[in-house]
Amino acid sequence: MKIKDILGISNAKLIVGNEEELFDHFSKDTRTIKEGDTYLAFSGENFDGNLFFEDAFLKGAKTCVLSKLDHIDEVKSKYADKNIILVDHSLEFIIEVAKLKRKSIHVPVVAITGSVGKTSTKNLVASILEKKYRVLKTEGNMNTRIGLALTLLGYQDEECIVVEVGMNQRGEISTLSQMARPDVAIITNIGTSHIGNLGSRENILKAKLEILDGLTGPIIVNNDNDLLHEWAMKEQKQEVITFGIDEESLYQAKDVFYSLKGSTFTINDTKFLLPVFSKAFIYNALVAYIIGHMFGVENEQIAQVFQEIKPEAHRMEKIDDHGITILDDSYNASYDSLFFALDVLSHFTNRKIAVLGDIFELGDYSEQIHRNVGHLVCENQVDLLVTVGKEAQLINEEAVKSGFEANKSFHFTSNEEACLFLHDALKENDVVLVKASHGMNFAGIVEYLVNERD
Repeated sequence: MKIKDILGISNAKLIVGNEEELFDHFSKDTRTIKEGDTYLAFSGENFDGNLFFEDAFLKGAKTCVLSKLDHIDEVKSKYADKNIILVDHSLEFIIEVAKLKRKSIHVPVVAITGSVGKTSTKNLVASILEKKYRVLKTEGNMNTRIGLALTLLGYQDEECIVVEVGMNQRGEISTLSQMARPDVAIITNIGTSHIGNLGSRENILKAKLEILDGLTGPIIVNNDNDLLHEWAMKEQKQEVITFGIDEESLYQAKDVFYSLKGSTFTINDTKFLLPVFSKAFIYNALVAYIIGHMFGVENEQIAQVFQEIKPEAHRMEKIDDHGITILDDSYNASYDSLFFALDVLSHFTNRKIAVLGDIFELGDYSEQIHRNVGHLVCENQVDLLVTVGKEAQLINEEAVKSGFEANKSFHFTSNEEACLFLHDALKENDVVLVKASHGMNFAGIVEYLVNERD
């Protein structure tokens, strides 16, 4: 696109500059500006990106998009060799520009949403497609309106696009879907993330199904998820492709087995190995397998990608240290991810220890969900339970009420206390799951177990 192509969007006006110049290479952070970039100034409750446009020019930006500008005549004189575009609303502007860009993109777009597993699924799907195509994908977890817009605006000559779609409130995924207009969509699951904002899992389902608003092709859903299973059984308008482990599905993982080497399973009589410990990652692998087959990637290439998987830091990362196995899943937590993590832990024959902490952002549902985790602890035959945090005490209480042996259940108010207890309690060959919401800093517990324990 050229600057002249976006004038008028959100009342965009070229204050100074050349409308024939290219409008590309975008950044919203002056710290990452490169020579010739376009700086997009966004404002929030605690910052105003408009204040830093001169920093962007100093770093080499050629163009700045602002929603507020003082001393216009002075600025026009000072930056006569630059481009300054003034808009009514930066977010509205960049969304509409991304929609305009999308109209010029004629390659397949795959969009991934769900309560958990979006980022890891996106990365795995992209890795499979990279066996055959040049792929543009969402960087990190930039799954917001700004993140998706920047991903689409970054398109050059790639042969397919994989985007991650997130939300906090109703209506957000609809906007993202209409921006991306995906050819294929995936819903990994419907859990309890953001239930404090949305009020129920049923409302979360409605929010995730907004992915249909811009979808032009099939939707791939987790058939083991109760709400998605029920929806898929009733849906008649949309082409639905199901995957699962427990429920009979179009693509079903069978003969699932966990060992210290990882996870094995079969799909359509082909056996695959994942060097990671996660039922959730098997679901991710099923999605990647489906997309791979849709796009003509061979089983041998898919298997190679699976075997090369390396778990991301603190996301079910296996650490062997001092004769014990640590399953470091301390990056974050929800009821759903705890369900998967405890399920994996249950498959080990060695003594199984669960170190669990608070789950955040549950609102009025916090007590019930933490108590539900207590039931999961019992169902998955944990041998020793250690909890930390005000809410996690409910996990402990409910586990004991449900039949967990009180002399094998311990609660602490701080990570330091838990570390000291674990120092003396752990034995050779133990398998230790460490998991809590990110703000609990359970990565510090893992670090202690690895570096401080003699």
